[in-house]
Amino acid sequence: MTHGTFSNRKICDGIASYLTEKGFTCWIMEWRNHGKSSKTKQKFNFETIAKFDLKSTFDFLFKIQNIKNIDCLTHSGGGIILTMFLINNPNYIEKINSITFFGVQAFGAGAKLSNRIKILASKYVTALLGKVPSKTADSTEHSESYHTMKQWFDWNLKKNFIGEHGFDYLKKMNQIKIPILSICAKGDRFIAPKEGCEQFLNAFENEKNILLFCSKENGNLENYNHSRILKSKNSRKEIWPIVKDWMS
Repeated sequence: MTHGTFSNRKICDGIASYLTEKGFTCWIMEWRNHGKSSKTKQKFNFETIAKFDLKSTFDFLFKIQNIKNIDCLTHSGGGIILTMFLINNPNYIEKINSITFFGVQAFGAGAKLSNRIKILASKYVTALLGKVPSKTADSTEHSESYHTMKQWFDWNLKKNFIGEHGFDYLKKMNQIKIPILSICAKGDRFIAPKEGCEQFLNAFENEKNILLFCSKENGNLENYNHSRILKSKNSRKEIWPIVKDWMS
């Protein structure tokens, strides 16, 4: 399991405990400068985490712990870095049984004009401040630097998934044929709206993938927001069991 920006392992703690009670062994990776992970003054972005932090974690699990296969569960930017990691390290694809995304998208948040304006404004304000304060992102955990967030701003403004040195991740996503359950919520209107999550999932071009849209209209207990879709009492009641069944 891994979290996204402005977050740390706490977002995953609840579902990790739940799955442990159900017989799973759970590992949570915290990004550098997040939670209890080591701190650095060096600039980093999504690609840094994918190529180095997640690479180190997978090497640890498979080479040191000798684990044969795993299931991956990610929230927000955690799904983005997992995607980038697997494209750069395709030898690990066959070792993953399933993937679960909670609010994961990279290039579809700007489908609506109002969102595009908000993203553009956020990018330039962040550039002036040098960071996105945690309170601005409705987080109590971590602020993020402009350098870290610039990729996300650009992907959603340009509707692409271009990494460093012009590498096009979007064109490579269909190489990942692991079954993916992507969970999104009606109340998540900016960071990971349904349109963005659907576009991201469709880019894998896998008929086994499933998009689960949670809303009161669909019979859910609430119109979850970006964090409550993974961590809340209602999520525990009606979404976590679906994830358990998906991995099982």
